[in-house]
Amino acid sequence: MATIRDLARRCGVSVATVSRVFNNPDAVTRETREAVLRAAALLGYTPSAPARTLATKRSRMVGLAWDTGHRGPGWRHPFLQELLVGLKTALSERGYHLLMLATGEDADGHLRAVRRHSLDGVVFIDDGTADPALTRLAESGVPCVSLDRPVTGRRATYVTSDNAGGAGAAVRHLYERGRRRIATIAGPGRTHPGAERLAGYRAALAALGLPLRDEYVVEGDFYLGGGHAAMRRLLALDECPDAVFAAGDEMAVGAVRAALEAGLDVPGDVAVAGFDDIEPASLVRPALTTVAQDRAGFGAAVAAALISMIDDPDAAAPPPTVLPVRLVVRETSGPPRAG
Repeated sequence: MATIRDLARRCGVSVATVSRVFNNPDAVTRETREAVLRAAALLGYTPSAPARTLATKRSRMVGLAWDTGHRGPGWRHPFLQELLVGLKTALSERGYHLLMLATGEDADGHLRAVRRHSLDGVVFIDDGTADPALTRLAESGVPCVSLDRPVTGRRATYVTSDNAGGAGAAVRHLYERGRRRIATIAGPGRTHPGAERLAGYRAALAALGLPLRDEYVVEGDFYLGGGHAAMRRLLALDECPDAVFAAGDEMAVGAVRAALEAGLDVPGDVAVAGFDDIEPASLVRPALTTVAQDRAGFGAAVAAALISMIDDPDAAAPPPTVLPVRLVVRETSGPPRAG
């Protein structure tokens, strides 16, 4: 492999000049920069990552603390998988790499990882449970951005969707389709999306003049099985709902399955709307009405917030970002059965 000294000799410049081309390109002339880059391509030269870290005080590495319950199915949720792809793409476009951090360490585990790997910042995704390691990280001054979880810290912020607004839009849509007994399969109350979507559901019912019935609120877990079990509870009531807003698409798909197993027609007997717009939402039959989140926007917003703090070590965290959502109307929210 070519070394920096080989490249310097090839170009007739000093090693320091070659270093500046890669680490501080504005400090050399355009002609020199272009000549060194052409020679580097010919020689197959790649700058040493550790050397660049020493020279620039940056590793171009961002840690990902993903703890959605390592003993549960959190890691495989399709929305989180798609969101991770968007995040990786947005960071890659800005020249950063993602490093997955181990979970289950003590309260200083993530901070040690930041120091060990010279990480420029950290993104974290979790299941909403109290995590001392994430709290310490957010309060440490390391640039941090959380997905769907409010955090506090001078250099910590978060990105989320308009969860309450999206839930309200789904409920209003079901109402406009003639539904009056609208139940919800809520997400876990400890999570920000779960709590916000439940609040949006309740606010929409109040604005529409519909009663809030305690038996029409069943907490799920954002997964297929939880939605299926919750729907069976709702269908066992003396007065069944004629519509269900599920706070996540996987729960909505499970709810539709439970209704069909009970011999009901969807949407004729009971309408269903979800939240997320995961890829299977348009493929299941009947196709799922849902509230779409901006997955690519999530990744771009996280990257922008994180890099703004990395670029300015003295800057405070930007304010939280709340991304807009949109209602996607498909088959599961059609009109009720005539008569």
